[in-house]
Amino acid sequence: MDYEILQITRHDEIALVTISRPKAMNALNTRFFDEMDQAVLGFKADKNLRAVIITGDGKAFVAGADIAEMQHKSAAEAAAFSRKGQNTFASFAQLQVPVIAAINGFALGGGLELAMGADFRIASTKAKFGQPEVNLGLIPGFAGTQRLSRLVGMADALYLLMTADMIGAEDALRIGLVQKVVEPEALIDTCMEIARSIASKGPEAISLVKSVTHQGYDKTLAHGSELEAESFGKLFGPQSEGLEGMTAFLEKRKANW
Repeated sequence: MDYEILQITRHDEIALVTISRPKAMNALNTRFFDEMDQAVLGFKADKNLRAVIITGDGKAFVAGADIAEMQHKSAAEAAAFSRKGQNTFASFAQLQVPVIAAINGFALGGGLELAMGADFRIASTKAKFGQPEVNLGLIPGFAGTQRLSRLVGMADALYLLMTADMIGAEDALRIGLVQKVVEPEALIDTCMEIARSIASKGPEAISLVKSVTHQGYDKTLAHGSELEAESFGKLFGPQSEGLEGMTAFLEKRKANW
């Protein structure tokens, strides 16, 4: 597939994905989801990839879903569009590498839902966040009602979902929606630094951290702990990543992953 909306550039082991529909403030349409699905398939097959960063072109990260495309959908078509977006954003969790949302501007509606599908979020001081769907007589369709409450708690989630209030980066940091706030000119460099730091760790360990954390999130503590124990054991033994890491530590040298 030729990309019309996504601009994908490679920086050594890191892929930078820029959503570029600036005239539409990067609004999400069917073409976007098809392109992102294709990109994720490529990332899954890339054995040298260590991190993915997603950002927006212009003053918006993503300002929402494409209302012009949605306006005349039937109930069945709208439900299918909702599931399509949910599946795309859920696929981020299936990647073996971290997905970082670099939120440069407006992250509203589907844009916030996209950001919440990432493993964590770094925001510019100019970023704005909100779920304004009720203003249109709608609700979020790309798992926003589910992810937001899991990230910030029920009360803050319901407040944002019901009032449609837009909040700034510092408030997003305060409630745990983002993990770091930086000046606009430092956003991509900061995300690259974080990605390179993660890329320097044991790649199998990073993959298992992501997998076990996601798998165990909605399970009981006992179930999740057993997943952890099984994965912990996979990193031991002859020629294992864990053996190399521990040996390098004791020998005071850099690990050879």
